[in-house]
Amino acid sequence: MHFKKLKFPSAQTILIIISGIVALLTWIIPAGKYDSLSYDTEAKTFIKTSLKTTTTLPATQQTLDSLQIKIPIEKFTSGAIYKPIGIPKTYQQLDAQPQGFVAFVQSPIKGIIAAADIIFLVLIIGGLIGIMNLTGAFDAGIAWLAKALEGREFILIILVTCLVALGGTTFGLAEETIAFFPILIPVFIAAKYDAMVGLACIFLGSSIGTMCSTVNPFSTIIASDAAGINWTTGLTGRFLMLIIILSISLLYILRYAKRVKNDPTKSIIYDQKEEIEALFHLKKSTSNLKLTNRLRLILLVFTLSFVIMIVGVSKLDWWFVEMTSTFLVAAIIIGFIAKIKEVNFVEAFSKGAGELLGVAFIIGIARGVSVLMDDGLISDTMLYHASTVTEGMNKGVFVNVMLYIYGGLSFFIPSSSGMAVLTMPVMSPLADTVGVGREIIVNTYQYGLGLFYFINPTGLILASLAIVKIGFNKWLKFITPLFIILVLVTMLVLTISVYL
Repeated sequence: MHFKKLKFPSAQTILIIISGIVALLTWIIPAGKYDSLSYDTEAKTFIKTSLKTTTTLPATQQTLDSLQIKIPIEKFTSGAIYKPIGIPKTYQQLDAQPQGFVAFVQSPIKGIIAAADIIFLVLIIGGLIGIMNLTGAFDAGIAWLAKALEGREFILIILVTCLVALGGTTFGLAEETIAFFPILIPVFIAAKYDAMVGLACIFLGSSIGTMCSTVNPFSTIIASDAAGINWTTGLTGRFLMLIIILSISLLYILRYAKRVKNDPTKSIIYDQKEEIEALFHLKKSTSNLKLTNRLRLILLVFTLSFVIMIVGVSKLDWWFVEMTSTFLVAAIIIGFIAKIKEVNFVEAFSKGAGELLGVAFIIGIARGVSVLMDDGLISDTMLYHASTVTEGMNKGVFVNVMLYIYGGLSFFIPSSSGMAVLTMPVMSPLADTVGVGREIIVNTYQYGLGLFYFINPTGLILASLAIVKIGFNKWLKFITPLFIILVLVTMLVLTISVYL
């Protein structure tokens, strides 16, 4: 028997299998759709889209009331709700739109085209990393940092996790963290931890921040708006939840990190130690590298590019084009400072981008899963059946069922803003029927989406793992105990919250 030779499939293969399963589901799950309502900023009117008709309606509160949408008109006119929302009680079953073999084969290509913005961000970041490696600034900086943190390496874990969580809870730092892995993982390895510790600090930090969003416009604010409530309602509870979940996760990471530091063979990825060190160019000795003023300037430009990106996203309405341009300009400036020849610059940039090409494909294939569901018209059907399950429930049971419903729906709709505008107008009125505040629905949406995000293959975890060359099975081995603890804590907090 040769079962031991069977290897866990790669991220790309996992996603292709999921695409195949979703294509099969479009043959089993009935097609259906809710009518949608969007606001036309130029004409200042509502556009109601039904199965075969598009109607223009006056942009008034009366129109919203007649459609049983309990959202103030100002939320649309101010641009707070900028995506089409589902109209409650308009679900209709449609003729099946099964996705056959051709659609299945085309889905990764369509996904790559649809995800072009984030894919180019990843490739340009790869190019920037290639230039940084050529200058030697990374190696010198890591050597300096390892020396400076000697004996106090745990500070790195707390600092990185808390800062990334802060970005997640305030402006939805998620896709952007892809940029941090190639930079920070070598720092964690130099601090005598393994790559899993670095991965956990960045990915969990971001996931916890977005799960317990406080002022994040892409989840808390847009979901509260779509539920017809002020986003400050329930803010204190979400802030406390952030402290609880972050504290538990930090203790978990620190415990694992200490074990690995004391005995490297206790690392879940010990068998990949040499491979990962080679991947991040850590095989060579860095003890004799000097951090010159030129290298300091290069590191300053590099760091500033991330600061500018964060300020742009959080304050200036930047998105992928602006973020990607920032990193491209940073690479060119660093090339000039380091006096890199044009031919060497192009070669190093292309090589760096090429190293993240696999990650780019993973992001595209994952988006292709969403394309199959949209074309097969099964997302709204699942939402409709999920909303009918909870009618007349005890509120303690209701809130926990909603948590799992949102966890399940997030597999099919991994986007936080997409989930909010699609589900909130349909789900939030359910709170009224069981006697709980609508902010409870916003919380179950955030916590359900956030918890499942830790392991959701259609989210960012597979792309993140691909950068570090860690298998999904090893991530599951690391995260499962923490995942179970956090699910139980979340259920307890939600149950208490509806009875207070």
